[in-house]
Amino acid sequence: MQYKMLVLDMDDTLLTDDHKISDLNKKVLLEAQAKGVYVVLASGRPTTAMIAYAKELELDLNDSYMISFNGAIISQVKDDLVLFEQKLTVEQIHALYDYSIKMKTHIITYLDDEIISETDSEYIEIEKDITGMAHRKVSSFKDYVDRPAVKCILLENPAYLKEVEKDLLAAMPHLSVSMSKPFFLEAAQNGIDKAASLKQLADRLGIHQSEIIAVGNAGNDLTMIEYAGLGVWVDNVAPELRDKANLIVSSNNNDGVAEVVQKYILN
Repeated sequence: MQYKMLVLDMDDTLLTDDHKISDLNKKVLLEAQAKGVYVVLASGRPTTAMIAYAKELELDLNDSYMISFNGAIISQVKDDLVLFEQKLTVEQIHALYDYSIKMKTHIITYLDDEIISETDSEYIEIEKDITGMAHRKVSSFKDYVDRPAVKCILLENPAYLKEVEKDLLAAMPHLSVSMSKPFFLEAAQNGIDKAASLKQLADRLGIHQSEIIAVGNAGNDLTMIEYAGLGVWVDNVAPELRDKANLIVSSNNNDGVAEVVQKYILN
């Protein structure tokens, strides 16, 4: 099979634990693009927290794309052109806030390239560290969030949040719900996930799903792993997901992405 697109989750997949692209991963991804393969970043991250990595990999020079906010936005790196965007309504965001109060979790959303919350939390600090975005703590979340936003995240300790995930799936079946980290439970508009946006992008480029490799590590990657012709987990995948891919490679800290590229694209 000649693969034409390689789709990569970022945190805990492409990036090492210190949020860097290893020298080997960068080298082989540049080589893959030189062969004409699209390298696409697909992340739960906000778009602004992906751009520097995309440009480090020369996605702008190779006319490639990013899928951000777990699929809520598709953009062309070269021109900062948004090709697709789907947001939660204000009413949906406020309902999620009410739910978070009921379930005693923290909640954040994103407006004007800032993280918005009513509370502080160690998990919000992690999101600040990952994204490099400013955190605006507001006195009233519902008063401040007065326009649509792409997603919300509920945050709490992993053991409890796993129970919240089950409850939220039942309570709000009209939303797309997924876990991006054990302490991040994400909610987006109905039908929004990485696979849906990947399919939209692949159709736009005339690429069949059998010609796509997708690499990830977490629950919010599962749909694209199952959609792609070759779905790959890095070895640090959540244990309950290990049997859901075609292949498991080395971890994010041991150049798992390079392993895939060398075997299936550069061989």
